Amino acid sequence: MHFSIGSGDGAVSLGGLSPLLLIAGPCVIESREHTLKMAREIAVIAKRAGMPFVFKASFDKANRTSAQAYRGPGMEAGLETLAAIKQDVGVPVLTDIHEPEQAKPVARVCDVLQIPAFLCRQTDLLVAAARTGAAVNVKKGQFVSPWEMQHALDKVRDAGNQRVFLTERGTTFGYQNLVVDMRSLQVMRGFGVPVVFDVTHSLQLPGGQGSASGGRREFGGTLARAAVGAGIDGLFIEVHDNPDAALSDAATQWPLNKLEALLEQVQAIDRAVQQVMPRK
Repeated sequence: MHFSIGSGDGAVSLGGLSPLLLIAGPCVIESREHTLKMAREIAVIAKRAGMPFVFKASFDKANRTSAQAYRGPGMEAGLETLAAIKQDVGVPVLTDIHEPEQAKPVARVCDVLQIPAFLCRQTDLLVAAARTGAAVNVKKGQFVSPWEMQHALDKVRDAGNQRVFLTERGTTFGYQNLVVDMRSLQVMRGFGVPVVFDVTHSLQLPGGQGSASGGRREFGGTLARAAVGAGIDGLFIEVHDNPDAALSDAATQWPLNKLEALLEQVQAIDRAVQQVMPRK
């Protein structure tokens, strides 16, 4: 199955015979200026790599480990920034929602509504997102098997929305660690929807720094290459120009100056995979 995201010249396609999609941007909107800068620079890199691009950033990180951690500018200011990116950069945009009441106002601006992994079983949230008509990205919870994601998918489809995809982001493996079971990519693609691999959050060590999540950025390339080799429809990568100073997910965001090299690698792998196992 495939479908389009966005409109006009900036529209991209996901799934089926479409090219490998890049979903990328900083974890959270830190400022309007920084977010626009990141969108422009990632768009240039994605174009050079020949990858369709959807920009992502969160206006609110409602599941931070500590109540004192930076959450974002809030919905109103965040949507203003995302609207500016759509207009100025000309790419589709994606952001998270955490409550059913956020679905309609966010869908007026954003092309994709993302359901956070912790909320992937929240029926009212899934249905509200589906009913907006926007594309819906449901991230697989760390606590569920890939087979269980069929239920989340059915909730979106039964609400009348077929433009839905699933994203793998690792599974809880003991305390403060995640593991990626590459079999899940094949299992979820078997549901007849596009599947994306979230490089960034698969690297997390949840709560590993006490009041914040840690992570192992050095394994990002390994997991990205492995997932593309397994056969997927898109990559989700949080990217920052100074990851160590990022206000969220500092340990796992991918450095902007290393993004192009990584995209070249995964593109080469994807071309080889498509020769023997084309996307359907």
